[in-house]
Amino acid sequence: MTKWDERYKAEEYIYGKEPNDFLRQHYQVIPKGKVLCLAEGEGRNAVFLASQGYTVTAVDNSSVGLKKAKEFAAEKGVSIDFIHADLAEYDIGSNQWDGIVSIFCHLPKPLRKDAHSKVVQGLKSNGIFLLEAYTPAQLEFGTGGPPTEDLLMTADALDQDLTGLQFLHLQETEREVVEGTYHTGHAAIVQVLAKKP
Repeated sequence: MTKWDERYKAEEYIYGKEPNDFLRQHYQVIPKGKVLCLAEGEGRNAVFLASQGYTVTAVDNSSVGLKKAKEFAAEKGVSIDFIHADLAEYDIGSNQWDGIVSIFCHLPKPLRKDAHSKVVQGLKSNGIFLLEAYTPAQLEFGTGGPPTEDLLMTADALDQDLTGLQFLHLQETEREVVEGTYHTGHAAIVQVLAKKP
């Protein structure tokens, strides 16, 4: 059983059932169509997007998380294509997606750079990449996210990772994140809204 399977086997939805705040505020910039949710876990963001009329595919490497996500989708009466895969091996494809969403998807640096270059390739023209992640400053707050700097993100790193996209919004900031048991409290985050020309 992986670390994430262990974490998700709790009865409650450990990150809650409400979508991420940044996604909720900005999802309308994503053209209506096909959206890919990376490292989607228990499904809260995918279910929200499907409820807004998007055609959603959700990828995660935890079968336990995906089982809960499927149950949540059924409870909300929405249809989502769930894929059990490791992002290191998952093929995002080329010019496939109207939107790609990455919410607290923290990967080791080489894998992150690779995944983000695949994101650029995978978006259709005018497609939107929406990301929120913790920055290294989050280590001081300890209110969620990975315990090591290698897994955290900065605006500068994302600017380099996402060459080929136009940034509509790229900002490091602090905000109150209240999303389930593991993400609760004052947090240091980076946010991206970027468009493929």
